[in-house]
Amino acid sequence: MRIDRSSLHDTVLAGVVAAASVALFALYGPDRLQAEGIPVEGVRPPDLLGALLLVVASVPVVVRRRWPLAGLCAGMVPETLLTALGYGLGMSGLAGMVLLFSVASYRGLAVALAGLVLSLVTYVAGIVSSPIRAGTVSEYVVTAVVLVAVWGAGRSLRLRRAYLEELKDRAARLERAHAADTRAARAEERSRIARELHDVVAHHVSVMTVQAAAARRVLAADPDLAREALSAIEHTGRLAMTEMRNIVGVLRTDTGAGARAELGPQPGVRDLPALVEQMREAGLPTRLRVEGAPVPLPAGVDLAAYRLVQEALTNSLRHAGAGAEAVVTVRYEPYELDVRVRDDGKGAATQGGKGAATQGGKGAGPQDGKGGAAQDGPPATAGHGLVGIRERVALYGGILNIGPLPGGGFEVRARLPLKDGQ
Repeated sequence: MRIDRSSLHDTVLAGVVAAASVALFALYGPDRLQAEGIPVEGVRPPDLLGALLLVVASVPVVVRRRWPLAGLCAGMVPETLLTALGYGLGMSGLAGMVLLFSVASYRGLAVALAGLVLSLVTYVAGIVSSPIRAGTVSEYVVTAVVLVAVWGAGRSLRLRRAYLEELKDRAARLERAHAADTRAARAEERSRIARELHDVVAHHVSVMTVQAAAARRVLAADPDLAREALSAIEHTGRLAMTEMRNIVGVLRTDTGAGARAELGPQPGVRDLPALVEQMREAGLPTRLRVEGAPVPLPAGVDLAAYRLVQEALTNSLRHAGAGAEAVVTVRYEPYELDVRVRDDGKGAATQGGKGAATQGGKGAGPQDGKGGAAQDGPPATAGHGLVGIRERVALYGGILNIGPLPGGGFEVRARLPLKDGQ
């Protein structure tokens, strides 16, 4: 059977209070008071009835936590009888002070004030009805001050307990908020890694596919050219593996390759020449133009611009058609980075995989501010690549236009804002 410790403690406390009250009651009889020079007129000597009333006055201490005000009222009955019958000089007040303290520490302010007023009124009524005339006004005032002090100590304990509970609740709320932020950060990181992996895999696999097709066509006629294409495939595959390690390496829990990958730089606009050269080797003639004075870019904008060019060139490589040429233009403006990728291929009008789109609707023009381009092509227009580009541009408050050019070809253009020219 499980024992309630608080009830056990209160029962022991009630026994101690009863024993102390009876001991004081027996020690401070009329003879002892008279020997100390205290008037004993009207004081009744200790007897069994007085001791029994003291024990009865201490019994409510057992329920001081559960029913403190009721216990205080119940304890006042035998205390008032003791005072009215002339027993001692208020030795029965021990139980009353314990119960008053309990009311103040376990109940609200209104109930606590009611308990204090009730105790003071009962004390005054006991003085008036007692046959003992041994006290002075100052002694009565001191007793009242002691009662108020006991009540104040109980209120202080209650306020401190409430403060500690508030601290615990606040700590629990902060812990829950931290857990929610951690989950959100993990979800965002997973989304970022998925987007990066798609861009890396889509680009390099597309390049490898084109090079493998070229190697297959010239394998019998020109083995040396086929060997160069296979070497390019190997090199592209190694690049893809390196980039994927850099992306997912941060998920490792050890301090080895994962830690090194986390410190590795992400690609950016500075890596566009190498990307353009790679596309040339894959069979897509590509030119890079840089306009304006280059300025340091925020890491996120730098990576977004690189991935946009990578995805746009990958689409051109796959769908622009034979003989197409791509031009990458990066323009640095005072408060904006303008990135444009266009090709002059005919695949946009004939192949759905190109991601054909018309510049209409809300997302067509720069004035929209939302960076959208209305799509009306075949199902490939909803590919993850273009969706990823939209997410990247929207993340940094940019404007995105995707669609075919009037004279043929296709263009992907993004305008990314730069704060304070950076």
